[in-house]
Amino acid sequence: MPNSSESVTMLELVDERGETIGTSEKLAAHQPPGRLHRAFSVFLFDERNRMLLQRRALTKYHSPGVWSNSCCGHPYPQEPPFAAATRRIVEELGVAPALLREAGTVRYRHPDPASGLVEQEYNHLFAGQVRAPVRPAPEEIAETVFVTPEELAQRFDQDPFSAWFLTVLDAARPGIRAVTGDTVGW
Repeated sequence: MPNSSESVTMLELVDERGETIGTSEKLAAHQPPGRLHRAFSVFLFDERNRMLLQRRALTKYHSPGVWSNSCCGHPYPQEPPFAAATRRIVEELGVAPALLREAGTVRYRHPDPASGLVEQEYNHLFAGQVRAPVRPAPEEIAETVFVTPEELAQRFDQDPFSAWFLTVLDAARPGIRAVTGDTVGW
């Protein structure tokens, strides 16, 4: 369920098993040393099995201007991660996902040197397809691009990426292969 105040976003705090133990204001949960909270990360692919990347808007308070996976965020307290991921894909990318499926979970702690904030997340992973043109929300996304595995490797060598990107990509690979049929080597 959406938060009661647009200015305060609440996150669901979890234990090491992903069980809910409380809530925290979003920014407070990301202050060092970070509080373990529920999150989601989505990887979307086009009909040629190219991965959709987004460059986060420069106005984002956390990890602005870096490249990352197709969509990521935090469920509202008591919101199922699948529902939250679907909601945020529509809100951020302006398109409904197709064949969205669970791709595992991963727990990590990644400090962001640029902002000083900490991502300490129990992250639910999803993979799916996008079959319509994306219409990114400019307050969320600066730009998008579809890439092959080779193009991703080149970009990763040249451009800044989110601190969590490789962790969630590696953990989601089995689910990604199920969506893409592993025809291009994801």
